[in-house]
Amino acid sequence: MNTTSLDSGRVYDAPSNNWVYRVLPRALWPYAQLARWDRPIGWQLLMWPCFWAAGLAANAAANLGSFSFSRFAFHLFLFFVGAVAMRGAGCTYNDLVDHHIDMEVLRTRSRPLPSGRVSRLQAKIFLVLQALVGLIVLLQFNGFSIALGILSLAIVAIYPFAKRFTDWPQFFLGLAFSWGALMGWAAEFGSVSFGAVLLYLGAVAWTIGYDTIYAYQDREDDELIGVRSTARRFGERPRPWLVGLYGITTLLILFAFMASGAGFLAYVALLAAAIMLFYQILVLDIHDAGQCLALFKFNNIVGLIIFVGLVAALLVRLL
Repeated sequence: MNTTSLDSGRVYDAPSNNWVYRVLPRALWPYAQLARWDRPIGWQLLMWPCFWAAGLAANAAANLGSFSFSRFAFHLFLFFVGAVAMRGAGCTYNDLVDHHIDMEVLRTRSRPLPSGRVSRLQAKIFLVLQALVGLIVLLQFNGFSIALGILSLAIVAIYPFAKRFTDWPQFFLGLAFSWGALMGWAAEFGSVSFGAVLLYLGAVAWTIGYDTIYAYQDREDDELIGVRSTARRFGERPRPWLVGLYGITTLLILFAFMASGAGFLAYVALLAAAIMLFYQILVLDIHDAGQCLALFKFNNIVGLIIFVGLVAALLVRLL
């Protein structure tokens, strides 16, 4: 199986019809794979907390009479570019750290570094280029946001090693992936509010939940090579844990909306998102890797629904 993946220049767990393989020359495929451009779900999940916070801040700014559509649109653009760049840089860094582990796991063996299609030096240069794009994006924000963004690098640096010393590496992923919930508010107000902190913590719980579902794909391989995860920690009974995590997600986002003055339609969207979250728990089959991946990706819709609700609430307030 993985021989075919190597011969084709593709990776095992990415869709072969992705735009990367139709648009980019074959020589660039390994770099696109390092950045996970052929698997957009990662930057999408990184982006949504940024967008939620920007939308929540926009609702609060509208309440104060200081909302600017052009500023809001510019912030969304920056968060989109930043999410793509920093997710790519993070994945490249993670692949460098996990080079030898990836060689032992069926799903990751065909990635550019373990398959030998990219050298470690080439990967490091590509990492720096992506980080520079992220830095350019960060410098467009106010000083407080810049300092806040730099602080996140400490968590990003720790995350790839977390699976070696804790059963909760998904918690560290949540801390890193949810940082945008603080950034989105800081970009608008130059500070962090209580509501933004609640939104951040809710996004952390959400990340632990969906990445636990994702981790069930690799549980057997992880046990063989000694890699730790919440999927291994929860074992055959993940549902009570997921109910708790997704319940905390819903409550904390609800309280964030209340603390920040979100409009009515934001609450309607949150209810719809909560139903989608608990649907995942209801249908989850941890022994079906394909379904685990599909449910993990389904969280992109959850993120979109919450953001659409915030924008709808904003538009109602402005009209």
